[in-house]
Amino acid sequence: MMLRLALLSFVLCSSVQLSTAADWPQWRGPDRTGISPETGLAQSWPAEGPPLAWKIETVGIGFSTPAVAAKRIYVMGNRDNQEWIFALDASRQGKLVWEMPIGPVRNEGAGYPGPRSTPTVDGKRVYTLGINGDLVALDAKSGTIAWRHDLVADFGGGIPNWGYSESVLIDGNKLLCTPGGSQATLVALDKRSGELLWQSPIGDGAGYSSIIKAKLAGREQYVQFTAQGVVGVAADSGEFLWRYDAPANGTADISTPLSDGNYVFAASGYGTGGGLAEIRRAGSKFAAEQVFFSKDIKNQHGGVLLIDGHLYGANDPSLLSCLDFKTGALRWSDRAPGKCSLAFADGRLYARSEEGKVSLVEANPAKCVLHGQFDQPDRSEQPSWPHPVIAGGQLYLRDQGVLLVYDIRARGKN
Repeated sequence: MMLRLALLSFVLCSSVQLSTAADWPQWRGPDRTGISPETGLAQSWPAEGPPLAWKIETVGIGFSTPAVAAKRIYVMGNRDNQEWIFALDASRQGKLVWEMPIGPVRNEGAGYPGPRSTPTVDGKRVYTLGINGDLVALDAKSGTIAWRHDLVADFGGGIPNWGYSESVLIDGNKLLCTPGGSQATLVALDKRSGELLWQSPIGDGAGYSSIIKAKLAGREQYVQFTAQGVVGVAADSGEFLWRYDAPANGTADISTPLSDGNYVFAASGYGTGGGLAEIRRAGSKFAAEQVFFSKDIKNQHGGVLLIDGHLYGANDPSLLSCLDFKTGALRWSDRAPGKCSLAFADGRLYARSEEGKVSLVEANPAKCVLHGQFDQPDRSEQPSWPHPVIAGGQLYLRDQGVLLVYDIRARGKN
């Protein structure tokens, strides 16, 4: 009897640990919002920052963030004139499990070489996109390639100036991505076979953003920020439904859109700013009606978070700003975190600036409250653009070939 009780206690404790050690299986986390459900994390840091758990220096040249799922880390990088995806063991300090080249380097990213896309983990498969348009589905356990496409050769896509940067979306049996161009601005593929299910010939070029799914005005849709603006297409067919061009600039549209209810928010840099649009429906017709537009969130590439009715995001040139989501009213701006990429967990914003300054900021709409800040070690000569990743009580920071992993659990947590 005592043995059975002990076994039951072990199972229950294990279940609790599994339910709180959340994965980060794709770009911007479990649901593409940049928000982790994890709790039990340190609410402040000492002057030197949280303890460094481990680091490796073998993930190649590039700007892609890692994906973390089922104790595996998946990340991309250039090496030996090839683009690679690496699978690492998260429980063994990043020990290499497998590596697979996905295609030759054919694009130098306009002076910023290396892949930008975050791999997408879905069950037994991992999917990734190279800077040249090499779209590959691999076995997550072995790295064996199941199928592949070239977005240019197969769908008539056009490589953006700085290369394809999108992280592909998996939704049910579909893989969604953005070749760009007149015939296939967006495509849906069968995730198992790579077979084309539909294509959306909007005519927009590919930007540098990634697709989200939302239910807007009663219809399930995919929303993407293309080179020309924000568009919505029907999830079942790819039918074009609406567009909202105010957040677009003529150089690079990068940040992933946000949705809440029937509202969509998107922002870009280069002096532009961000706007909120309400998606409305009249019969079979959809339209985007602007609610507000603000110059206080000129977000180039660090991403925007929606937390408790407020937007948090970097504002060029070097501010972190907080705005009311429904009105656009500026709550505060602060230079302390700098121009930064963001993630959120357990009441705190994790911000990393282009220069490698890492800040722990309270998600507080009244004012910017710092709870710790340190300078990332082992800085490369490139900007620290990869976003922070939070998974299993650890903070992952990628900087070119270096992957730094910090223990951010509250003291006494296991």
